[in-house]
Amino acid sequence: MSALIIFGLFVVLMATGMPISIALGMTVLSFVFTMTNIPVDIVAQKLFTGIEKFEIMAIPFFILAGNFLTHGGVARRLIKFATSLIGHWHGGLGLAGVLACALFAAVSGSSPATVVAIGSIILPAMQAQGFPPKFGAGVVTTSGALGILIPPSIVMVMYAVATTGMQMTGPSGERVSSASIGQLFIAGIVPGLMLAFLLGLTTWYRAWKYGYPRLAKANWLERWAAFKDSIWGLLLIVIVMGGIYAGMFTPTEAAAVAAVYAFIIAVFIYKDMGLKDVPKVLLSSANMSAMLLYIISNAALFSFLMTNENIPQAMTQWIVDLGLGTIGFLLLVNLLLLMAGNVMEPSSIVLIMAPILTPVAVRLGIDPLHFGIMIVVNMEVGMCHPPVGLNLYVASGITKMGISELTVAVMPWLLAMLVFLGIITYIPAVSLFLPRLLGM
Repeated sequence: MSALIIFGLFVVLMATGMPISIALGMTVLSFVFTMTNIPVDIVAQKLFTGIEKFEIMAIPFFILAGNFLTHGGVARRLIKFATSLIGHWHGGLGLAGVLACALFAAVSGSSPATVVAIGSIILPAMQAQGFPPKFGAGVVTTSGALGILIPPSIVMVMYAVATTGMQMTGPSGERVSSASIGQLFIAGIVPGLMLAFLLGLTTWYRAWKYGYPRLAKANWLERWAAFKDSIWGLLLIVIVMGGIYAGMFTPTEAAAVAAVYAFIIAVFIYKDMGLKDVPKVLLSSANMSAMLLYIISNAALFSFLMTNENIPQAMTQWIVDLGLGTIGFLLLVNLLLLMAGNVMEPSSIVLIMAPILTPVAVRLGIDPLHFGIMIVVNMEVGMCHPPVGLNLYVASGITKMGISELTVAVMPWLLAMLVFLGIITYIPAVSLFLPRLLGM
């Protein structure tokens, strides 16, 4: 009954058009003051302790790094490098867009940032070369979603933060620990590359089918020149992932290093950004970080209320008693997350759903690392379909196309993403292969 009241109130508040973060806080306060004896000072305390975790500092740093890279000319150089490699294949610029999105995703950690950085450059070039606007929009909108699957990923940090310290037990009653940020980053590499391949294959097939243009083949000297020009951006991938796995720094420290490195290459090496532009980037990053941190603090308060009312434990037992089994449970979770993606943005979904669903998954014998990657892929799909698909709105601003028109444009790639979601859901080895190989 408590769960029904809490979620019912939350849905009603969201239906009024209230921002999700405020709806979360208002739900908790309304329930606490009318139906519990929890002291008010505990509520205030939980709001602050919700963002007290060291891992959360990775979020503003990755946002800052992504903004420096977006404004600092890195995207343009990555597109040039990608074009030199595969621009001569069918749908050359479209394929280069997919590869450039994958490369930029590996340095930014943000899906909207990837769409803006790559889309604002490659979409005008594709239209000038004769590609239909819908084709380019479909490529960039869906490939931009790689930003939250290919590490580093802000959504992975959210999942790790939401499940850290949870008391979880496996099928035999054994204690199971949650997935760390470092484990999630490593686990996202193979799925990220696999999805990039599927999106590229879809792009190539449609370009081949409809006879879209391709570029002249670049020689090896041109490829080497493009590689040298983009090397400073590509090095960030090595610094972040190599540094984390080598034990040189934690994911949070890696985010700080990434932000400083991105500032240096944008201002002093590529010089596409002047010192006078830095305050604007800092302010933009601060605004985005404040929004996410406010959501996190209210989500932490929401999780506290759920735990206080024993709702996760009760839901775990209820779902186990339903006898759905692993296959049925995973299907139910996918449907639930895809429906949530219709009305909420990824950060809120992860922070609310992960603490509830992960203990159930662990109880059914599902690895929390595999489950975390599955949730991230669901968030990717949610960013590319209406009504609140964030990538659709970002792409709409670049292409000047309506949301309904964009929805039709992304459909072939969206179907490929749904097929990939099925693979990730029911073949855990795709997510767990690399962490196991590296002894993680």
